Amino acid sequence: MPASGVPIDQSLNLAWVLVAGFLVMFMQAGFAMLETGFTRAKNATNTMAMNLIIYPVGVIGFWLTGYAFMMGGVHHWPSLGGVETVHRELTVSIAGHPFGLIGLSKFALASVSHDPASLAMFLFAVVFMDTAATIPTGAMAERWKFIAFFIYGFFMSMFLYPLYGNWVWGGGWLSQLGMNFGLGHGHVDFAGSSVVHMTGGVTALAGAIVLGPRIGKFRRDGAIGALPGHNLPMAVIGTLILAFGWFGFNAGSALAASDPRIGVIAANTMLASSAGALAALLYLWQRFKKPDIAMACNGLLGGLVAITAPCAFVGPQAAILIGVVAGLIVVWVVLALERRFRIDDPVGAIAVHGACGLWGALALGIFADGSYGEGWNGVAGPVRGLLYGDGGQFLAQLIGVIANLVVVFGLALAFFLVIERLIGNRVLAEVEWSGLDALEMGSDAYPNV
Repeated sequence: MPASGVPIDQSLNLAWVLVAGFLVMFMQAGFAMLETGFTRAKNATNTMAMNLIIYPVGVIGFWLTGYAFMMGGVHHWPSLGGVETVHRELTVSIAGHPFGLIGLSKFALASVSHDPASLAMFLFAVVFMDTAATIPTGAMAERWKFIAFFIYGFFMSMFLYPLYGNWVWGGGWLSQLGMNFGLGHGHVDFAGSSVVHMTGGVTALAGAIVLGPRIGKFRRDGAIGALPGHNLPMAVIGTLILAFGWFGFNAGSALAASDPRIGVIAANTMLASSAGALAALLYLWQRFKKPDIAMACNGLLGGLVAITAPCAFVGPQAAILIGVVAGLIVVWVVLALERRFRIDDPVGAIAVHGACGLWGALALGIFADGSYGEGWNGVAGPVRGLLYGDGGQFLAQLIGVIANLVVVFGLALAFFLVIERLIGNRVLAEVEWSGLDALEMGSDAYPNV
């Protein structure tokens, strides 16, 4: 036992969670490079700035209220050696069943300011939140007013993300579907396909709808304008940084280096991402006779998003299948958004995170094989999906994604509409034509070009 008096396993677990959190924080650099590479040179400073500023805004917002709303009802973190802390969850009773709605303690970390486990979990939780908050910066790039983005950052970190996060990870009503209604283990999301990625993707969809397409994207004659990004090598490097950081995302969510399941999780993460990249690449290569490396990047990320929920509950063969489907979903949704719905998403964030996040949550309800998850969300037995005898688990997953589509999309849409009325979401047309770097930010990324 170390000098602190904490058992060695718990000290190791605490260090593992922190290191995993550091890896997830490094994903911010990957997002910045990916989104900037996929957008035009005249908006590079603006895109980089959003990816930078969402981090400190998110940290402060989550510290003030976000962690409390999300994790205020959690008693303690047993794998990290934490003692039981002050906790309170706003709960309503319906037909004799408790439904947790939102946490109501730990605001500004005041009540847990000397608990290492709680502070480590705050760090781990806040970098997950920042991942979700970053997703709309890609979908809404090249025309989003910076002050509107700034206000959005606080809304996302202080309320919207924590609300759905509480329902799944903070002991809220989606996690209680198993205990209350016998639907498997309730809505299960190991590392965030629905909580992080679908929330970010659905928010991005609402924002892109309100914001409208970039000038020149959809022409009056029905043609779709090509607005290519300025630096594909930068986007590729960003993709690889994200793939690296994702091992912290998924394996770190075990909250225990002492859990041997992290080996399975890491292998599944790698396999699904590779399958997603190849599926997207080969599909478009066959269809258009040229390999599309940008779409291969998004296919790889789609595979990562999809495996994030089921990574601990499935085997390698299922991980490959989940990744293949995700890669194809990315291509289909990107094309459908542009051609059918006329929604402009410069980086494909809605397809990668929203659609593949939805698929990943449902995939858990199909392919979870009963090899892991004993006692998850207080329900006896391991987590099993539809193919392994538990249709209730699939139903719980379905309820979870529908709740996300309805509540997260509805609240995000309302927020963007309010901002539209108050200050406007979009820069002036002349700013967009000239580029946001010069007129919105006051500094060019490439002043000598």
